[in-house]
Amino acid sequence: MPIPVLLARGELSISGTSVSTVAYYLALIGGILMVLFGLLGFFVSFGGFYFHWGFAYGGIVTLIMGVIAIFGARNAGTLVWALVLIIVGLIGGGLGGLLVVLGGLLGLIAAVSKKA
Repeated sequence: MPIPVLLARGELSISGTSVSTVAYYLALIGGILMVLFGLLGFFVSFGGFYFHWGFAYGGIVTLIMGVIAIFGARNAGTLVWALVLIIVGLIGGGLGGLLVVLGGLLGLIAAVSKKA
């Protein structure tokens, strides 16, 4: 069982893979899923726009949060972007949002361990 080790350069590592890298991949995959589910939700409920006054707000919000998560995944190891990813994942919701929140939490752990 690998034990997290704080390396000399301040990078928390689990069996050779840094936590920042894992946070990046989780946030990136979650962001891609949020974009796909946002597009799907937007186009599925877009037909209702012609018959009702409503609009596909859920799909648009998930789509926008997914794009923010994709761009923010690159900086998941920094404190500010880790917090942004957590908030974006909570607002976006779904499976993609859960992955983004997990990526943000791991990025937060990596950011705090670098400062300690």
